[in-house]
Amino acid sequence: MPRALITGINGQDGSYLAELLLERGYGVVGLIRDDADARLQRVAHLQGRVEVVSGNLLSEALFRSLISQYQPDEIYNFAARASSSQLFADPVLTGDFNGLAVVRILEAIRALNPAIRFCQASSSEMFGEALQAPQSEATTFRPNNPYGVAKLFAHGMVGTYRANFGLFACSSILFNHESPRRGTEFVTRKITMGVARIKRGLAETLQLGSLEASRDWGYAADYVRAMWQMLQAAVADDYVLATGQSHSVREFCEVAFEHVGLDYRDYVRVDPQAGRPLDAVPRVGNAEKARTVLGWRPTVSFQQLVRMMVDADLAALGVS
Repeated sequence: MPRALITGINGQDGSYLAELLLERGYGVVGLIRDDADARLQRVAHLQGRVEVVSGNLLSEALFRSLISQYQPDEIYNFAARASSSQLFADPVLTGDFNGLAVVRILEAIRALNPAIRFCQASSSEMFGEALQAPQSEATTFRPNNPYGVAKLFAHGMVGTYRANFGLFACSSILFNHESPRRGTEFVTRKITMGVARIKRGLAETLQLGSLEASRDWGYAADYVRAMWQMLQAAVADDYVLATGQSHSVREFCEVAFEHVGLDYRDYVRVDPQAGRPLDAVPRVGNAEKARTVLGWRPTVSFQQLVRMMVDADLAALGVS
């Protein structure tokens, strides 16, 4: 039985990956922060099938202990400070969690078992103020917030350990990926939950920032499948994971409200102070390398994704 360690297993990506690995016969160990015990609802349905341990994610000694105890064949690092509200909040802690913590994992692998295959969840935020679109593995990184800078540091260290120490270490450069398990602090889930609440009569309006902001939105379960494929490949490498299509917040609202028979223009209120500055160049990814080398393709369209999320939030509120 192959064994995998997933950091941040209680997050959206971690929960989908745990399901995928269990289906493929893996033994799965999930790591969460010491203070995250109450936030395990995403993996509650896997109770008894995965082992969840808590600890200080900033401790190299913890990772050495976990590797020694569980002998994982693969490690997937999803632990990070990720919400948009945290982009500039406490940049020191962001740098530690999203940057230096990755080096601690790599050092533990190098010291104890260099045969372990490692996948780092990198981010399209590393492209920041990109000068071209779509963005690929060859696009120059120009991060413009602490989150993106820290992710770029980790991304660079993955490549460094691969080149200098021969580790099978990969980075998945993830464009925005959503699902019904997305946190409510993210705009996509804020919209779908807002639609569900309005449909049920629990709210009358939905307040958002700029409706013109656009992103390349895919389905999280598709993206974790690609990360698993990366670690099954013959050669370790980095891959952009994206749909190649950019959609605006306005389009997201239109599809979400239409799905319940409503017109978003009757309910959405715009607060210009709440929006982030628009990108000069569209944030959209080119996943040709993943298609060619891994044979990976998204299976869920933008429209299907939005409707799936709205349906889940309606069900959560008891609305059919």
